[in-house]
Amino acid sequence: MARPALEVADILRDHGPAWRDANQGHVSLGQLKVMSAIERCRTAALGGHVARCENTACGHTEIAYNSCRNRHCPKCQAAASRQWLADREAELLPVPYFHVVYTLPSELRDIAYQNKRVIYNLLMKAAAETTLAIAADPKRLGARIGITAVLHTWGSALTHHPHVHMIMPGGGLSLDNTRWIAARSDFLVHVNVLARLFRGKMLAMLMHAHAAGELKFFSTHARLADKSTFKRFIAPLRRIRWVVYCKAPFAGPTQVLRYLSRYTHRVAISNRRLVAADDEAIAFRWKDYRVSGPDRWKTMRLHPHEFIRRFLLHVLPTGFHRIRHYGLFASTNRAESIATARALLNVVPSAANPQQEPDVAPDTPRVLPCPCRRCGARMIVIETFARGCAPSWRPKPIRIDTS
Repeated sequence: MARPALEVADILRDHGPAWRDANQGHVSLGQLKVMSAIERCRTAALGGHVARCENTACGHTEIAYNSCRNRHCPKCQAAASRQWLADREAELLPVPYFHVVYTLPSELRDIAYQNKRVIYNLLMKAAAETTLAIAADPKRLGARIGITAVLHTWGSALTHHPHVHMIMPGGGLSLDNTRWIAARSDFLVHVNVLARLFRGKMLAMLMHAHAAGELKFFSTHARLADKSTFKRFIAPLRRIRWVVYCKAPFAGPTQVLRYLSRYTHRVAISNRRLVAADDEAIAFRWKDYRVSGPDRWKTMRLHPHEFIRRFLLHVLPTGFHRIRHYGLFASTNRAESIATARALLNVVPSAANPQQEPDVAPDTPRVLPCPCRRCGARMIVIETFARGCAPSWRPKPIRIDTS
């Protein structure tokens, strides 16, 4: 019988209690909640249901436990990603799309970790303002564009590596909203221009946040609370090169959707990258970007406590929005802006689909979205059970003929 695939939840269940004991007083409430949610995900602790195949000749019955739906859980992102992509699909325009990545310099990562909410907000804001300003420049494009931005805080080895992925259409509305201005294929290729403007905006925002008392510093960085010390700390960052990367443009909406499906609801590490786990080490696959070709995929081994520490580095502040929309895609004017762009691009409006839910009688059986794995018929929920409870249905014991 094949062994079940290794999951982050298994690692937290096996090594989480010892890690929490060893790090008492140094773990945030948010990190503890994430650990608890993932450990309990799809277990009897969260309740569940029993479903049976409606084909009486089959009668396959199975128990399924509820998911935690925590946004940091590797197993709970598929449904959220599908719904988000379905909502965005109707907003895509029939033009090439660009992808730009803004990275926070390594010198700022420690204070970013100590001030996640403030600095992650500033990172996304500075990146968005930079991109919108370059696009609005008549020497570049001279148009108002739309941006979808996604914050990631990790590198492939689970290190703290905050960066923002930005996807935007290759063009925008003229300032008077009367024309669609198509972008040249290279209008964002001048990454040095983007990097310099991004650097200036981000450092100005950091200085303002410090002056406003919004930044907190701990441990070896406590000295940065002093204004003069912080200015000296920032000064060298004005002279180094900040990393902004512009990838080749997408050919159209289909490629954009495929790409977004990989990025929008990704967590620090997926279960499929896990290789093995024991009391000595957790082995997982990681990508070494310094190497080209298939050899860039390598296997790293970390002590279980170090693996958990790195995984929890990427717990976001409660209520923090890591997917944001700017410019034409900002929520305040998204529908109107997209309708104007579609009209100027001569895109035929899609048929109205109000997505009205049909009336369902209270006694109508609940049908699962996935069919029976044995015969393909519908699976009907025959029982639900609450958190911490066991289902009343039990599989029949297998009789072994000993005669």
